[in-house]
Amino acid sequence: MAALEQAGLEPGIVPVGGGQFVTFHIDDGLFAVPLTEVQEIIRMPDIVQVPLSPPALEGLANLRGTVMAITSLRRIFDYPDLEHDDATRVVVLNRGIPAGLVVDRMAAVVSALESEIEPASAIETTISGELLRGVIRQSDNRGMIIILDPGRLTGDHAPGGSKPRDANGDTRNGASHTMLSHNAAGAVDEVQLVSFEVAGQEYALSIEHVQEIVQMPASIAAVPRADPHVLGIMTLREKLLPLVSLRAMLGLPPASADDRNKIVVVALPGGAAVGIVMDMVREVLRVSRARMEPMPALLNAGGEIAAICRLEDGKRLVSVLSAEALFGTQAVTSALAHVAEDEATEDAMNDAEPGKGEAAELEEQFVVFRLADEEYGAPIAAVQEIVRVPESLTRVPKAPAFIKGVVNLRGAVLPVVDQRSRFALPEIARSDRQRIMVFTIGGIRTGFIIDSVSEVLKIPRAAIGPAPELSAEQARLISRVANLEAQKRIIMLIAVDQLLAGEEFGAVAKAAGVVSH
Repeated sequence: MAALEQAGLEPGIVPVGGGQFVTFHIDDGLFAVPLTEVQEIIRMPDIVQVPLSPPALEGLANLRGTVMAITSLRRIFDYPDLEHDDATRVVVLNRGIPAGLVVDRMAAVVSALESEIEPASAIETTISGELLRGVIRQSDNRGMIIILDPGRLTGDHAPGGSKPRDANGDTRNGASHTMLSHNAAGAVDEVQLVSFEVAGQEYALSIEHVQEIVQMPASIAAVPRADPHVLGIMTLREKLLPLVSLRAMLGLPPASADDRNKIVVVALPGGAAVGIVMDMVREVLRVSRARMEPMPALLNAGGEIAAICRLEDGKRLVSVLSAEALFGTQAVTSALAHVAEDEATEDAMNDAEPGKGEAAELEEQFVVFRLADEEYGAPIAAVQEIVRVPESLTRVPKAPAFIKGVVNLRGAVLPVVDQRSRFALPEIARSDRQRIMVFTIGGIRTGFIIDSVSEVLKIPRAAIGPAPELSAEQARLISRVANLEAQKRIIMLIAVDQLLAGEEFGAVAKAAGVVSH
């Protein structure tokens, strides 16, 4: 009841044998739902929009650690959208799982005797009769209150309704995968590199050394008496991670930090890890070893650059760094020693908490990317590579609109799907932040254009749960969500093998020149 009072409602008097209803306005109509089915009433929260969902769905929101689907009653009733304001409220219903209904403004809590309630068939309305439970006749000619059926609004028959889905543990990818594990069977004459930019120059590390890529933290703890290129220490999933500046290590001038900066976490022998601060992570490359030339010793006194990779007919040079040479320095060794001391103290304190260390291992790893300001995650084991979008794509005659064309990727034809088009999102102009994520689906390598790649992220399994089923297509493609409550992030997790439906798969196979049987 306290939640209702906070929402500006005035409880009415409960008559003997009667019932209470929460009432609210949609356009010029007055509607109600039974008070017993209302969990709480909240202001409009931050929303994550879900592709392939019914038009009535506003999106997903975080309700104290639970992912909740929020549906617009205006859209269900085919009323025009109204801009949300201070009066807008979300009525949270709980019929096993919470579901939110957006209303224009709240009215009151009213009471009605059974004799004052008429069946929905007693009135004519533009609203579907299956969504109604009855009508309350108000005294003093104040009109009628239409009682909505919460089960129909939030269940199987609702436009934009939701129901729980089982997150099958068998479909999860183990957290022990590294960025290289899914390519163990790849061609031995090729290597995969993670490329990044520092001071306008392109560098790369072998993907087998890259554990993950994360965003810069809000704050970094300084390390006493550390060398200048050791920036400090951050916490990454309850572990301490020393951070070093590649600019400083290579003798390059310092630069102001911005939102493009990323931390590449490099795994070192013995299980240790170091975070390298980069200006910008560019892409994942798969290149022939024949294109990599050893760096002349005369030009590489410190041994930091292991090879030079020549791409695009020699117009693009990528310096491949040696992880062993970079992190064999006294400064990094000192920073690692400092971290080891702090972790030893922490481990001693954790001895009194059995199982805490085991819980940290229950993680899954995803490549996080953006589409239309929303975040999505693809299991890292499913990502073949990530490449830049070429200046032009070769169009395929009579191909569906979502197939933007094909590209030549090291001698193989790669069909390219515009993921915005696939998700019915508005088109945008090409930019240098866009990338093609390459997956193998049904034996066919396919590229998907996304707006940008954010990071490689390990997510605790405890933060992953089933996504509300909003439509059959959405439930097939996005069956799970990661709810990172502390970061105020909801990441929709893609089932890569479901990215192409039957007919779509056939169209992509044709574009690739593959005959399906």
